[in-house]
Amino acid sequence: MSKKSLIVILGSILVIVMVWFVYQKVTDDTYEGMSIIPEQHEDIPLFKGLKPTRNQYVMKGNHLEDIYGYYMSKLSQLGWKVEHEQSAWDDNDKENDWSGFYSEWRKDGFDGELWISAMYNHFDNRTEVIFDKTPINKSTSWIEEMPTNICIYEKINQDDCFVINDKFKIEKIKTLINKAIDLDKEKLPNTEKISAIDFGNIKIKVYYGTDEGIYFQSEKGLKIMKPEHEFFELTGLSH
Repeated sequence: MSKKSLIVILGSILVIVMVWFVYQKVTDDTYEGMSIIPEQHEDIPLFKGLKPTRNQYVMKGNHLEDIYGYYMSKLSQLGWKVEHEQSAWDDNDKENDWSGFYSEWRKDGFDGELWISAMYNHFDNRTEVIFDKTPINKSTSWIEEMPTNICIYEKINQDDCFVINDKFKIEKIKTLINKAIDLDKEKLPNTEKISAIDFGNIKIKVYYGTDEGIYFQSEKGLKIMKPEHEFFELTGLSH
């Protein structure tokens, strides 16, 4: 084999390797921010015309209603059950139609929930669709009975407490805690503040002061909730 032929062969191999590397890099970047890729699942169809771009799929123009109708019909046919759904067409205000829709789906054999949401981007004149796979969160009810009052301790070791007698506030606080997500872990993160809420038959410690969320701890386990402003308004705790 001549030296010239060898150089040509090595050059060709180098080009092939470079093309493969670039292809892999582009492919990785394309799906980099996605928790689930529809093209890899036979039972998650992709609406014709949608193109992947890192963390979402896009399509020129406003196709919200067509995409909404497609997934509400097609996923049901493929065995998916809708757990929650809301859309901009639920009201008569057409100015909100750009906000699109949001839906949560479950299916036997699928480990988690499938979330599909879409909106219309006016500035870029394109429809944007996000597919997401999330774990199924469990929320155990800690508080069953409705107490006549609850006692809130701003600091965990203080003797006196702030008493709430308002039934509406008590019910809202009870609901927020019951709907908080159960956690399996036992170790709590370091938080700036620790308070407590005494419901009479159960005393709940409240850990907060970070962006991670509000943690509730009792004899029944551990829960977490987003740092809801409503919770602080109802309890009077300062955040």
